[in-house]
Amino acid sequence: MDIDPRRRAGFGLAVSGTTLFFLFQYCSALVRLGESSGAMENKFSALARDKYMGFLIWQNVQVLIAYAILAVVFALVLQPFVSLLCRRFAIGKTKWRLLAVVAGAFLIHGYFTLRLVDTRPYFLSDAKFGHWYYHALDLVPGAVKPAFFFALFKVLPLAVAGYAVWWHLRNLPRLGRIGVPAAALALSAAFVWKSGFLPGASVTHGSTKEQVRNVIIIGSDSLRGDRLGCNGYQPRRSDGLAAGGVSPHIDSLASRSVNFGNCFTPIASTLESNTSLMSSRYPHSHGLRHMYPDEETVSATKAQIDPIARVLSEKGYDTAAFGDWCAGFYQLMPLGFEHVSVSNFDNFKIYMSQAVVMSHFVIPLYFDHPAGYAVFPHLGSFANFVTPEVVTDRVKVRMDEVAQSGKPFFWHVFYSCNHLPYRSPEPYSGMFADPAYSGPNKSGVDFDIDSFIGGTDLENKWKALPEKEIVQIRDLYDGCTRQFDDNVGKILDALKASGLDKSTIVLITSDHGDNLYEEGVTLGHGLTFNGGMRANHVPLVFHLPGADARKIPANVSIIDIAPTLADLLGAEKPASWEGKSFAGWLDGTEQPVSRAFYGETGFPFVQFRVPGIDRPHLPPMDGMTGIDDSFNYQFVLKREWQAPLVAAKQRCLMTDDWKLICTPAADGTRHFALFSRNPDVYSEKDVSAENPEIVAKMRVALEKWMDEKVETPVEGIFGE
Repeated sequence: MDIDPRRRAGFGLAVSGTTLFFLFQYCSALVRLGESSGAMENKFSALARDKYMGFLIWQNVQVLIAYAILAVVFALVLQPFVSLLCRRFAIGKTKWRLLAVVAGAFLIHGYFTLRLVDTRPYFLSDAKFGHWYYHALDLVPGAVKPAFFFALFKVLPLAVAGYAVWWHLRNLPRLGRIGVPAAALALSAAFVWKSGFLPGASVTHGSTKEQVRNVIIIGSDSLRGDRLGCNGYQPRRSDGLAAGGVSPHIDSLASRSVNFGNCFTPIASTLESNTSLMSSRYPHSHGLRHMYPDEETVSATKAQIDPIARVLSEKGYDTAAFGDWCAGFYQLMPLGFEHVSVSNFDNFKIYMSQAVVMSHFVIPLYFDHPAGYAVFPHLGSFANFVTPEVVTDRVKVRMDEVAQSGKPFFWHVFYSCNHLPYRSPEPYSGMFADPAYSGPNKSGVDFDIDSFIGGTDLENKWKALPEKEIVQIRDLYDGCTRQFDDNVGKILDALKASGLDKSTIVLITSDHGDNLYEEGVTLGHGLTFNGGMRANHVPLVFHLPGADARKIPANVSIIDIAPTLADLLGAEKPASWEGKSFAGWLDGTEQPVSRAFYGETGFPFVQFRVPGIDRPHLPPMDGMTGIDDSFNYQFVLKREWQAPLVAAKQRCLMTDDWKLICTPAADGTRHFALFSRNPDVYSEKDVSAENPEIVAKMRVALEKWMDEKVETPVEGIFGE
């Protein structure tokens, strides 16, 4: 039987209508991209328009593939319904049939945008399309929401797709009815097999009682040590979904682990801190003093460090790093890991590519799935597409593979959950917040990127925030912690299911914390040591199978972690490592004793004022940095600002009882302020005048660390 020529004409008309619809969407996206880039006032947006316009144009040409695919798919779905509509109402004119197709395309597009509001609202934070019905789903009564959403977003699309497939099959000739489904089934099977959708065989790994072999370090960027339930924190709300607190899975792990209550990072900045963690060296030793190093600095650091991943790789370990956009530093600094699966977010062309994709809203709306990544492979590394849940799934897939091989592994899993602007999907974003709140920080911190990159008065703006907004921001942060905790729970469940839980060391930690409007500080991290130590205080839950669970309040540093793991795993510690192992604390053979903390601030996005001190002048970020085309389009600190930035850093020396802060002044002198840690938790009163002997001893030690890179232990500072 021949195909009905009227049906072919009908499909051509359907394609014409959907093409018109997506042509409108494409032009609208170009307008949005132009408006967004034109509205930005920093130097980098101007550079994109002036120097990289050809690249931007080519990116916009490439996305036409997505529009073409969607035009065909929409036509296949709409043709049966438009045909039915036209027969029912005797619509014969082509223009009305075409209008019906376009209207149907708008209806489908609106439906999927509404679906995105429920499933992935984080995409909508960057897109303006559909904003007028963001709250449409709120009209559904809470009691019926689960059933209603299931019918609306699961059953309805399957029913529509099923009818369209049946309609097209019915109109195929006999051979087509057999051949088309067979071909579709074969392609689907090949895709499922290649995409890893099929679950791996269940593997039970034999427990190893003699030796703990595996290590997983799990962290969330900006996760504070004091904002976990196991460390005494309780959120404002404890009803409904919030009843479990911010970290139920981590709390459960901590109850059978060694929990270090006072672990600190020597620098509260992601690239530098993680390099210190993995190389057991201070920033002034490994060479990364800020987050915008040039190629020469990166090469020098790679050449002189001995990261623990490389040490363990030589012992036969599988070494892998997983993460979303905050783990993008691994693209720049692999730190000895053989397998790196992280989002790529740290060079200028990536920023521009993602700006194009997010302006063409059809990409996140319809291509955020494995089939979409097959068409656009680069989406799998874009920050907006690699969500925490995607990271967790990647970890579980590799866990199945490694469990079958029996090879020991050392992995770092690093999430962006707690990083500014604290955006997490529902239910997390509203889990701990006031339901009645409806201000600018509803789903994330109202963040002005132009002020952050090119502004000089951000400190004043942040200090002027009303109390209700501060409370909302803290609640958002708690929701981010809960999202991280749920992903930790999934990894722990996967370890247990694979039989690896009894042979795996698990560490929960972070690169740094965040200030959340405590006394003397506002937002951010790595900017100052004034106020509390919240930005440098990180959690450290150290789960060693077989070790007694307890809390250790003694001060330790993240540079002590690698030597400790090396001792536990029987690996030789490189001479370059500066940290000290606390493995003896874990098995009870040594008594915990607090160690002196030495630290420095990071890149001065905001150079907070210190009373009575005229600090060195530093321009905003877009004045100090540029883009190096020859270095993979990385943002780099301009050479003329490298020495001034380091010279302007605050430094800190802290013991159990005292904190000494060194703040460089514009005239080249150094100002020292001493604070008693008990009871002055937030360093509000300088007591240096009352304690000149303490200042003198700590100053000698701090300046020796600053100028000679020599660390003095607590007993050496005070002569004990």
